[in-house]
Amino acid sequence: MNFTQAIKFSVLRELSKARKAEKSGFWAAQFSHYENAHILGQGSTYWHTYTHWLMLCWGWQHRAYPEVAGQIFRIVGAVTKTVIGLLPQGNTGGANVSPFKPMALSPAHKRAILSANRKMVRER
Repeated sequence: MNFTQAIKFSVLRELSKARKAEKSGFWAAQFSHYENAHILGQGSTYWHTYTHWLMLCWGWQHRAYPEVAGQIFRIVGAVTKTVIGLLPQGNTGGANVSPFKPMALSPAHKRAILSANRKMVRER
């Protein structure tokens, strides 16, 4: 099992919350759930890139063009840098923060990432 598979449930839970927030018109909450999904999935090229894509789409939908521009830059970084481990852990991934700034992980995020890492070790 790789990290992409091990963290999948946690990331999908956040993406489900994002969809519910969007349907209710809570767009800031929707983006916040994208940020959580980003933090959780940052160690996976797939999830890292996908969450940036969702943030780009969110920016386009809400005419937040600085977000769109920031996400284009971040998608290139996610595709090229994740595989070699150049990640600022805990970074929320939005264009409102430096893409190079590490940030503190919440206890819930720490638990989910540690759990995913343990799953990977058990499956070897």
